[in-house]
Formats: sequence, structure tokens, C-alpha cells
Amino acid sequence: MSSPDPDLLVELADVSVVRGGTTLVGPVSWNVELDERWVVLGPNGAGKTTLLRVAAAEIYPTSGTAHVLGETLGHVDISELKPRIGLSSSALAGRIPSDEVVADLVVSAGYAVLGRWREKYDEMDDERAVDMLETAGIEHLARRTFGTLSEGERKRVLIARALMTDPELLLLDEPAAGLDLGGREDLVAILTDLALDPDAPATVLITHHVEEIPPGFTHAMLLKEGGVVAQGLIDDVITEENLSTAFSQAIALERTDGRFFARRKRSRSSHRRAR
Repeated sequence: MSSPDPDLLVELADVSVVRGGTTLVGPVSWNVELDERWVVLGPNGAGKTTLLRVAAAEIYPTSGTAHVLGETLGHVDISELKPRIGLSSSALAGRIPSDEVVADLVVSAGYAVLGRWREKYDEMDDERAVDMLETAGIEHLARRTFGTLSEGERKRVLIARALMTDPELLLLDEPAAGLDLGGREDLVAILTDLALDPDAPATVLITHHVEEIPPGFTHAMLLKEGGVVAQGLIDDVITEENLSTAFSQAIALERTDGRFFARRKRSRSSHRRAR
């Protein structure tokens, strides 16, 4: 078994995840370094969330080797890794009681629990929770309960919680899913600020849509049916050719003010009919 590279936060070598005889993702080899911001893009069923769960140390690969934060999955106490990884996902949101107070939900990330119970927090913990809510632009929601929030507000609370422990690795699983245009743009602005902050953690963002990629992201991976279409520097990966392959249709791509925009190419016959 190979030793982890101390300079890599995520180091996957020929990793596959198989469930019930079906390969969900893999084989994938993938490295994430300290100052990188990755987007993982692909259609439904491409294996994006499964790959993220391996990086979050939530599941082990069926084959291959996975090192996360310098530790080998299967040979480390996962409870020691959890505080070093910030995670925002719909699965997490689904476990949060509707009566959970926002400030308590954020501060309790330090114990990797959902909300206050009998844990003791000091003034510095409470101050950091407020700071993270401010980073997400939602400090005014601190005393609200989770169940009273809009979808966009909930997504921003989960990001504040993910940042609470000053993680080395930030993992965001479809944070813009279910948001309206305004909510999406608010979220993209927040993630852009994080991406451009040299002190922010290395980040991996899962999405279906290139429009949700914040400026400042440096790398990309395209998945299709569990396999890698392309990975590397974002300008080399997010291309019409690669997107067309990943989504199995001809895609037209534009870039404006650092943002990507994609649509299906119109065929010549469609163009003639429109005329």
C-alpha cells in the first residue's frame, strides 16, 4: 500500500465504489492540493456524490486506495478526520430538526453533532459562529429556527456550519440545488469570495450546471457513468467538446465575466424551421 503524499489533501488511486454489483464511480485517480478549488460536474448518476462521500471519509472505496488529509481510509479513526473536513450536503440538511436554532446548528459543528446538547462551548466558539454566519451573509438569522428558513437561507447556514471548524477541506454537494435565480446568484457570490480568499480551505463543489461555477475556481473534473471524461485546469476541462461528451449532446459554451453559460446547440434543421 502506497504512503500518502503530505502535500495532497485528497489522493485517490484507481478508486472504485461498487454497490450491488453496480459500479457507482471509478476507477478514478484524483489529487486535490492545498490551494485548489475544484468543481466536479456531470449528469445525474455520473457518480459525483459518491466520489464526494469518499473524499469526506463517509464511505470507503471498494477497490483502490484513498488518502484524505494524509490518512489512509480504512486505517484511521474517522472521528479524528471529521472536524478537519467541512461538509454541506442535502443528506445533512435532511437530518436537521426543524426546531434547531441556527446559531446552535453552526457552533455545534465543533463536536460534529447537529445542535447543542450537553457540550460546553466557550466565548470564542460563539464568536466564530457569528463570524461564519457573517461570512455567509446571514448573521441576522442566528436566532431563527432551521425550519423557518427559505431553501437559499438553509444552504447558506450549512456553508457557515461547514466553515465553523476552520477545515482544511471544504466539500459542497450541489449547494445551489433548488434555488431560484436570486438565491443561486447570492450563493455564487459567496463562493466566489471564498474561492478568491487565499486563507480559505481547499474546496470541492459538486454541480450539474456550469452556470453555478464561481469565478476563482481553478480545476474541474467531468464525470459520465462513473468514469472520468476529463480533469485538470478548469479552462482545459470546461470545453464544448468535453461537455458534449459528458452530457451526450451537442453543447454550446460561452464565458462572460468569468462565468460559464451552456445550452444545447440548435441543429441546422431546427434553425431552418425557425426561419
